[in-house]
Amino acid sequence: MFTRAQEAVIVNMVLTNNCIRLREIQANIINDDLIFNNIQRVSLSTLGRILKKNQIYMKQLYRVPFDRNSERVKHLRNEYVEVCIVHFIMVGRRGRNVIGHRAITNVPGQRGGNFTLCAAITQNGVLHHHANLGPYNANLILAFLDRLHEIVTALNQVDQMRYIVVWDNVSFHRAALVHNWFHEHPEFEVLYLPPYSPFLNPIEEFFSAWRWKVYDLRPYDRLPLIQAMEQACDHIEAASVQGWIRDTRRFFQRCLANEDIACDVDEILWPDPARRRDDE
Repeated sequence: MFTRAQEAVIVNMVLTNNCIRLREIQANIINDDLIFNNIQRVSLSTLGRILKKNQIYMKQLYRVPFDRNSERVKHLRNEYVEVCIVHFIMVGRRGRNVIGHRAITNVPGQRGGNFTLCAAITQNGVLHHHANLGPYNANLILAFLDRLHEIVTALNQVDQMRYIVVWDNVSFHRAALVHNWFHEHPEFEVLYLPPYSPFLNPIEEFFSAWRWKVYDLRPYDRLPLIQAMEQACDHIEAASVQGWIRDTRRFFQRCLANEDIACDVDEILWPDPARRRDDE
């Protein structure tokens, strides 16, 4: 009934719009007198079989902010990764998509809540952490930076050592007091994460693992919550942090190429080895 070229067009409809419905595909086919000029009618079950034949199934639909892959954001990612590379060298809806790929749709951006834990990680593991039952603010981040400064200067006695602090764009990170702190500590430099780019900061993976570590400690049942939050940080191994850093680096080439990145952990759940980047 359908030629292979026509089936490819149907598949492309789904790849272009993961939340397209079978009835919408049906209408597109009937109304297309160029590619589907030999098709007068088609049932939904037939379309379902064609999609299944091409390994396209129903799956969870992931929402992606409209601005996530705008030219402005991709340019900022490109600049961010170029800086990172230099410093690393120096120191209930459902949709369809191909098996192994997430189904995605674009939505307006929304701001989520903040964690009540501040932590710093390096290639060697968790460097410093501080749990707080209230929201973080400029004064708390200054105290955290002061303690971080004490830790790294005690660990590294090398003259003119440079430290790069990578974090996101929450308002208190850009407070005047915080800017003054970095001005007074020239050995520290701040690098702000581009918008909609948590996949470029391995601390996001740390927090995901940390939440489960807190849960395993059974807060309120065996020990106070804030104590569980602190202890959970000590259960994160350096090998895990190193793996998260490698995962972040896999996105670098895509950002330098200004590619679209659809989901926090990449739209390709099982990446093609030819596209993976894990440069040491």
